[in-house]
Amino acid sequence: MTRVQANLLLLLAAAIWGGGFVAQSTAMKAIGPFWFIGLRFAVATLAVLPFVLFEARKATEKTSARHAKLYILIGLALFGGAATQQVGLQTTTVTNSSFITGLYVVFVPLIAVFFLRRAPHWIIWPGALMAITGIYLLSGGQLSAMAPGDLLTVFWAVQITLAGTTVSETGRPLALSAVQFAVTAACALAVAAAVEPVSLSAIQAAAPEILYVGIFSSGVAFVLQVIGQRYTTPSQAAIFLSSEALFGASLAALMLGETMPVTGYAGCALMFIAMLVVELVPGFTRRRLPAA
Repeated sequence: MTRVQANLLLLLAAAIWGGGFVAQSTAMKAIGPFWFIGLRFAVATLAVLPFVLFEARKATEKTSARHAKLYILIGLALFGGAATQQVGLQTTTVTNSSFITGLYVVFVPLIAVFFLRRAPHWIIWPGALMAITGIYLLSGGQLSAMAPGDLLTVFWAVQITLAGTTVSETGRPLALSAVQFAVTAACALAVAAAVEPVSLSAIQAAAPEILYVGIFSSGVAFVLQVIGQRYTTPSQAAIFLSSEALFGASLAALMLGETMPVTGYAGCALMFIAMLVVELVPGFTRRRLPAA
């Protein structure tokens, strides 16, 4: 696969994820957030299983009991991230949610400082400042205008941090995905059964969104990302994957009629720049260092 082809795969993955925000929002017109999460990740578990079996045949090491516990822990973190994001969409717009969720490239390193004791690259600090300023502008320049969902979606970065450290140790990203999807589905369905009403007609009404997000956003897009990143540089991958936020905002405007004030567009631009600089600048500085 050429680098151009790999980057196009990453762009397609970002577009699928961006469209997922629209599906998540429209689905709740028919079904509760926890039923949607549970059914979505149940479908995702089935969608990724064939790839897990293929990965298992090529794996050099078996999954240990410790690894299995880590997978379950990450599944619980994913449930927390999915729940806060989905519930947050009841009080925030798709545009806000897609951009703020995309800020993982800023918030993940910050979380690593406090929990993993890893010193970040110096660009993280101005990047974080740009991100915070972008969120302020996206809210309309008034912090009082921010909805609870705007803040809740940031917690998605916690799950990304845990998954990143674990998959580097186990080398089994697809196995991790299947387990965390299954754990999230089980937790969400348990909560939904306890607190949310549901009917067969409601599930049928939300079925297109459930299938899209379950199969494409959680299954196909993840596989595209894994394949694409094998044939391109980390810096280029960051550019294409960060476009998820742009797709989310663009599709929300086209399909849901969402609008933003001028300051909101400025905030989107500033947050997108923040996403890029924290990924690209470290690579540029490393290349400029003299050879030993």
